[in-house]
Amino acid sequence: MSTTPKILAFAGSLRSDSFNKLMVRIAANGANQAGAETTYLDLQEYPLPVYDGDLEAAEGIPDNAQKLKDLFRAHDGLLIATPEYNSSISGGLKNVIDWVSRPEEGHPPLDCFSGKVAGIMAAAMGGMGGMRALPHLRSILQNIQVMVVPRMVGLPAAHEAFNGDGTLKDDKKRNSVEMIGADVSNLLTKLLG
Repeated sequence: MSTTPKILAFAGSLRSDSFNKLMVRIAANGANQAGAETTYLDLQEYPLPVYDGDLEAAEGIPDNAQKLKDLFRAHDGLLIATPEYNSSISGGLKNVIDWVSRPEEGHPPLDCFSGKVAGIMAAAMGGMGGMRALPHLRSILQNIQVMVVPRMVGLPAAHEAFNGDGTLKDDKKRNSVEMIGADVSNLLTKLLG
């Protein structure tokens, strides 16, 4: 069994130029610096229908949901950046969680989430930086048996926060985001060791 933490990093935004996609890559860099192996996932590449029990009963789990389930199972931890939509997480992110959490024959319940460690963050154009969405995301993850590290970061005025190369202009903010990745990596290293 490898003691190198494997972390799946993704944003709950489907938008190509998402600030959350930039933010989660910075957190992944912090996890890599702390000794983890990260995989970046772009949810835009895995389109899914809105979760519907009738659709699942008639057709089973969609191919892209199965691919996501396999990716989640192959990783020990998660780094998730969410946009804030109407004071909560994005519908796209909730839909992914709903599909990936569905039971599957031959696997324990919630095995794509149970026992994983997650770090959460948000970027938004408003002054609160997505902070209203983060407690909702924490609650959802904890209810599906994910350990969420205490540190979380909201990035306000995200449309002004990044350089053209995707780095953050403010070193203090960059360090805060990288520390979320490091926190997940360090906790996983202890748990896997």
